Amino acid sequence: MRILTGLLVPNAGRVTLAGFDVVKDNDAIHVASGYMPQRFGLYEDLSVMENMRLYAQLRGMDADRNADLFAELLDFTRLGPFTKRLAGKLSGGMKQKLGLACALMARPKVLLLDEPGVGVDPVSRQDLWRMVQALTDEGMAVVWSTAYLDEAERCESVLLLNQGQLLFDGPPQALTAQLEGRSFRLEDVGAERRAVLTQALDLPSVSDGVIQGAGVRLVLRDGAQSREIQSLANQAQVRLAQVPARFEDAFIDLLGGGPAALRRWPSVCRRLSWVPTLPCRAAISPSASANSPLPTTSASRCKRAKSSVCSVPTAPASPPPSRCCAAC
Repeated sequence: MRILTGLLVPNAGRVTLAGFDVVKDNDAIHVASGYMPQRFGLYEDLSVMENMRLYAQLRGMDADRNADLFAELLDFTRLGPFTKRLAGKLSGGMKQKLGLACALMARPKVLLLDEPGVGVDPVSRQDLWRMVQALTDEGMAVVWSTAYLDEAERCESVLLLNQGQLLFDGPPQALTAQLEGRSFRLEDVGAERRAVLTQALDLPSVSDGVIQGAGVRLVLRDGAQSREIQSLANQAQVRLAQVPARFEDAFIDLLGGGPAALRRWPSVCRRLSWVPTLPCRAAISPSASANSPLPTTSASRCKRAKSSVCSVPTAPASPPPSRCCAAC
């Protein structure tokens, strides 16, 4: 993310953002992009309004002549009632909103968000998505770095990099579609489900498996037949049902399947530049107007979108709590 903002110089290769080279056109990059780092980067001993005024001045803007812009940003982020509150007294979600308001100060063409959903309560997280969706609806390109699969699945495009190799590039639905016809569930296994899961994972045809309620969910390897797991179902005297594929299953399968993925997990977590691209309506688009007004939003318009941003590589420090080190 810091390479995209021009804060770090790449060791090799060439990176462009909004049509500008991040090394040769560093000043233009700073104008074209807005960046919200993962850690709160504003002054906790200043109030919300003081932080916004300071950030405007750092951008070369006259804070006194931008009262309308401040009011617009405060309304957009719903921080209007808290302008006098010290930033250090804000909740995690409100800090993210303040960071977003400051990142939008110069009306960038591209907004870079580094894991904005980390440490944020569910309500504030949904509010962040509301704002990001509104921005992308207005044509702004948004790059959202994340380590959470549910956020990645809402993206327009996903890039998965492992050990410097691009494993997948495309919409998350396309990755999930690769598992079509390979996902099954052993129904109502009950108290024996852990033992049944262990037996299933030992089968050559099974790529991944996980306990799901009273049943066991299984994913077959590419090209494998269901005969082995049907035999297992008969042995356990339970019903085998085909179920829709999931994005998480596809992700694990891409890494080589459950047991293989878990064995590779330490190295994957260190090197995985895994890019959930959220529903960004345009990728990095130099055509977006830097002077276009900020979008107005309403609860009825801002529906929970299944897609809405873009995302850039990030190597998570530790696996998310979603399921036993299953995905980054």
